[in-house]
Amino acid sequence: MFTLFGEYLLGRSDSVWVGSLIALLEPFGLTEGGVRTALSRMAKKDWLSSERRGKSSFYALTDRGRALLEEGQQRIYHPSWDQAWSGDWLVLAYSIPENARSLRDRLRDRLAWLGFGSMGNGLWISPRDVEQDVRALSASLNLHDHLMCFKARPATDLSDDELVRRCWDLKALHRSYTDFAQRWKRESYTAGAPTPAAKDESDVRAFVLRFELIHEFRRFPLEDPFLPRVLLPKPWGGDDATDVFRDLHDRLMGPADKWVSKVLRNTPPHIDHSLSVP
Repeated sequence: MFTLFGEYLLGRSDSVWVGSLIALLEPFGLTEGGVRTALSRMAKKDWLSSERRGKSSFYALTDRGRALLEEGQQRIYHPSWDQAWSGDWLVLAYSIPENARSLRDRLRDRLAWLGFGSMGNGLWISPRDVEQDVRALSASLNLHDHLMCFKARPATDLSDDELVRRCWDLKALHRSYTDFAQRWKRESYTAGAPTPAAKDESDVRAFVLRFELIHEFRRFPLEDPFLPRVLLPKPWGGDDATDVFRDLHDRLMGPADKWVSKVLRNTPPHIDHSLSVP
């Protein structure tokens, strides 16, 4: 559901009829009951808002859901490996009581999302200047008395490369990127090349393929700390994977969007949905 809203519905300001959402997810084998259950759960968690128009239900992203997806889209389409690096490390230390384990887990998840790597014993580092993000995170979790954050450089012969090896498994991430690129390169020819098979591919197939592509690729921003390029191995699999992703995504965008627009226009005849897709 997050993939559907993030990739196809994020640009819409109006809500979407539940029947359209069911139709959009039908190619993946999801039942009507399964879709309605997922929508209800996301509404309860404040990712989506719901409204009734007559006997029909409509759903839209909440501010919270939209903010999450917009942040994710920024990472997916604009990886930041080429950012400049001053050579300083942002060091964060925390001490949270054992009886607040759930809070500690939430903090760890957010630190990883911000690109921090763990050195163990509540000590995390990042080469990125995310001080303002840390301040916002501290305020949102009410951790002012439990966090310490400062900038530093190694004072011994410990190298930056060694720090990276201790905190992140870039070799495994490189292999994942490389595997993604190799598998989807084969698909990029059949889906995007000007051959009879590609020309005959249906809009629905383009939608499904693009959906699967983005659903798989969107896990990388959850795993990649987006370190400055000077700290990355050479070659870096993320470059090839990103190129493959963008090429196939662009080829599939037109026919996939065409089918989505057709489905979204198919609202119940008794509903005056003036904000439907043109």
